[in-house]
Amino acid sequence: MADELRSEAELDQEIRQGRKFTPQEALARMAGPGAMKGASPVSQVQQAETEIGNWRKRNVSDPAGVLAAVLQRQLEGNVLLLDSLDQPLKALAKYLGRLLESDAALKELVRMADVEWGQRMDERPYFAREGQSDQPDDPYTQTSVSAALRYAAEQLADAAR
Repeated sequence: MADELRSEAELDQEIRQGRKFTPQEALARMAGPGAMKGASPVSQVQQAETEIGNWRKRNVSDPAGVLAAVLQRQLEGNVLLLDSLDQPLKALAKYLGRLLESDAALKELVRMADVEWGQRMDERPYFAREGQSDQPDDPYTQTSVSAALRYAAEQLADAAR
């Protein structure tokens, strides 16, 4: 038995001599044999968030990228997403539907986008005021954000068919 273990260890050492030692290999050794068999090293939550992020980048019209970033943050850890990890785009569709059904939620999303846009551009953000029309330089108005979200929701509906 001792000879078998010694010969296995010698064989293992011989195999490793010709390779570079990587951080991935160190983690695999720490986890032990068979720890990653059939499993992804990326959590299911991260996979779902990534799927939504990739879809959002391709389908949400947002030249400055602020609306997309705010949407992504709002979805991370959201109950809708956590309840639909196997179908993250359905969670996104539900989330967009809820935003579009609620003026208050849509206003808050626009406000967050305005704040972030102002921070990124080092400019004072534009905020919508009751009874006033949208400012022409404002990249995130309730009208423009609503249109972008409606288009995204339509794209999701088309993809589901």
